[in-house]
Amino acid sequence: MENNSFKILVTGSTGQLGHDVVRQGLERNLNVIGIGSKDLDITNEKRVNEYINQLKPDAIIHCAAYTAVDKAEDDRDTCWNVNVEGTRYLAKAAKNVAAKFIYISTDYVFDGEGSKPFKEQDTPNPIGYYGLTKYKAEEIVKQELDMWFIVRISWVFGINGNNFIKTMLRLAETKSELNIVGDQYGSPTYTLDLSRLLIDMIQTDKFGIYHVSNEGFCNWGEFAKEIFVQNQNDIKVNLVTTEEYPTRAVRPKNSKMSKSKLLDSGFHPLPTWQDAIKRYLKELKQEVK
Repeated sequence: MENNSFKILVTGSTGQLGHDVVRQGLERNLNVIGIGSKDLDITNEKRVNEYINQLKPDAIIHCAAYTAVDKAEDDRDTCWNVNVEGTRYLAKAAKNVAAKFIYISTDYVFDGEGSKPFKEQDTPNPIGYYGLTKYKAEEIVKQELDMWFIVRISWVFGINGNNFIKTMLRLAETKSELNIVGDQYGSPTYTLDLSRLLIDMIQTDKFGIYHVSNEGFCNWGEFAKEIFVQNQNDIKVNLVTTEEYPTRAVRPKNSKMSKSKLLDSGFHPLPTWQDAIKRYLKELKQEVK
């Protein structure tokens, strides 16, 4: 039985994940309030305190983040203020009103070494500035709060915003051949599937660190091939190395994450990434109509 007197605040509601978390909560008739940066500047401690004290949410799902991975290497102050200080202010305010807190983190907290999936208890060792800020924020959440969840996610795609699938579909309109990185492995994550889980999770007291993504692993090239097969695009995908496709921020080569904590805590695993693509393409087509 869902509890509609349980008030959930969702930050970053204009982003891919926040959008779907709000949508999912409302579909279940929960008392969900979504806010974006225009509603609340999370880097302003005074405003954060005022807002949270007035609203008095029972739970906060903190999806707002600075996620421009390459840009973060140069725009460090903004990235730090949003990801670290913003999370600190929200966590402290959550503590004041005894709200549960879900912090959305990332596979980028790990260094990507080796080939085994990273476990929840493995020590983070970020190789980029974005990953560093997300890890610092994880530490703050653990220090400030008792009722916390840290949910690390990877390779996100949703209806509201830009993502790898939308980029591939756009390129498919003009290209017949593409070079895609084939030596970075991870798991795609459909925000619709993830948001359902987050809404389930916040209504429990099964606190701790979780890894959540759709089931199965692939590299970016395999991800692209599956998109084209399902969307019936005749495109040749050439796998290239990370070195052949340099980016401003270093990407972890191994973003595989073990989801044992999720299963041990009695949560259902997300569907396979191939199934997620299928449903997402359908969602995109419905939106176009």
